[in-house]
Amino acid sequence: MSAKKSSPPVTKIASSVLKDPNSSHIAKQLAGSVLSQANTNNQTSEQMERIASKALQSDKYSETTKTLAGSVLSQSNGKE
Repeated sequence: MSAKKSSPPVTKIASSVLKDPNSSHIAKQLAGSVLSQANTNNQTSEQMERIASKALQSDKYSETTKTLAGSVLSQSNGKE
C-alpha cells in the first residue's frame, strides 16, 4: 500500500496558517498534521481524525480550516 501524502497546494495553505498569528488553535493543529504528512509515511492519528471530523461538521470554522480538515481525513486509513 502506498503512503498517502499531503498535496503541494494544501501544504502551502498549511504553511500559511502556521505563519499567521491570527490562525485558530484548531487550524494550526490541522496544519501541523497536514505538513507532518507531506513528505513522510506518517498517518493521521485517531485524535486528529476526531478533530478534523468535528471541524468539518461545524459552521464556526473557515473554509481554510475545513480544507485542512478534509486533507487530514483523506490521509486517514480508518479502522483496519
